[in-house]
Amino acid sequence: MQFHETTLDNGLKVIGELNGSVHSVAVGFFVRTGARDESPDVNGVSHFLEHMAFKGNEKHSADDVNRVFDEIGAEYNAQTGEEATLYYAAILPEYLPIAFEMLSGLLTPSLREEDFNTEKQVILEEISMYQDQPMHVAYDHAMQTHFKGHALGKSILGPYEGIEALTVDQMRNYHATHYRGGNITLAVAGNTNWDQIVKLAEQSCRAVPAGSIERSIVEPHSQGGLSVVPQDSRVQQNVVQMTAAPSAQSELRFAAELLTVIVGDDGGSRIYWELVDPGLVEFAELGYYDYDGAGLFTTWLGCQPDKTKDILARIQGIYQQVNLDGVTVEELEQARNKVASRVVLRSERPMGRLSSLGGNWISRQEYRSVADDLATLRALTVEDIRRVLDEFPLGALTTSTVGPLKSLDL
Repeated sequence: MQFHETTLDNGLKVIGELNGSVHSVAVGFFVRTGARDESPDVNGVSHFLEHMAFKGNEKHSADDVNRVFDEIGAEYNAQTGEEATLYYAAILPEYLPIAFEMLSGLLTPSLREEDFNTEKQVILEEISMYQDQPMHVAYDHAMQTHFKGHALGKSILGPYEGIEALTVDQMRNYHATHYRGGNITLAVAGNTNWDQIVKLAEQSCRAVPAGSIERSIVEPHSQGGLSVVPQDSRVQQNVVQMTAAPSAQSELRFAAELLTVIVGDDGGSRIYWELVDPGLVEFAELGYYDYDGAGLFTTWLGCQPDKTKDILARIQGIYQQVNLDGVTVEELEQARNKVASRVVLRSERPMGRLSSLGGNWISRQEYRSVADDLATLRALTVEDIRRVLDEFPLGALTTSTVGPLKSLDL
């Protein structure tokens, strides 16, 4: 595999990991804008914009966008998170020029008012749909509580009333400010050649205006808290707990990932054997999530309401033991093998490499090959896990729960 990078005249960054041994190629535009970059009056606009991108521009209608992608057999979509919006497609190499044209067009949509008004109803229905999913509600409340007063506390979808009040002019202003060349990374992974990528990028991305916008990265100092959302119609109690973890820029992030695999993976972890395998809960997991300047250890739990307090106490008991005693060499080796397999298996598809390629670049301006990731995994020791636990002990600073319970005594 070969890595290349360049920057276009408008500031748009182009990176590519080329691999002639595969039979497809994946292309993605990573726009460094998400919920954390929105002011309160436009919260949810990044996700709304993602939808509007597929409504077409002056050259291609909405029907054209979907029809052309289907005609070339593309796997295509878009997604919005707290920190980035991604537009991507995986295609056969011979369709790369068409895919470039269609994907780059998503960056410069017309943003017609009639399309805006129609799609707003779709967004409002989506918000309503997620409000019927208790784990999503628990997660949103946990983020708002944990990051109260911080940019990461904003909802990706935005509040229902806020989207209702959002205007097309507000969206156009946000798009004009954030969809600029210096805020966008074009990543390509798979079977193609670099000269073709650069040529296509120069042809397809000329309409993207130059410029960039800096993200304010303020370290959060969470006070935590408890959020209880009673829903009598639910049978299960859903719980999300959060505490601080290494940020996306921290060298401890690799060890943090291994730690969560050892303690709370969905199979073979300490939580799994103590709670899931005996059938005491429907699910219980610990995950690690990294952001610019912040990170989270997040516990996910679904169980019978009357067992919630006891189960949470048992999870905290597991965490306290790990905080005190660390992990064993055997646990580390098992987790290392599990993560290494995930890295390798994901890398065998260009779409898997695209995610890693673009994610590393927009977070750290860093290229990491599969070999780099595997070498880092091999070098990790129990002492590295100890460093994580000393600086970021496992626990539950923030708790959010949705279900029949009216209160939760922790």
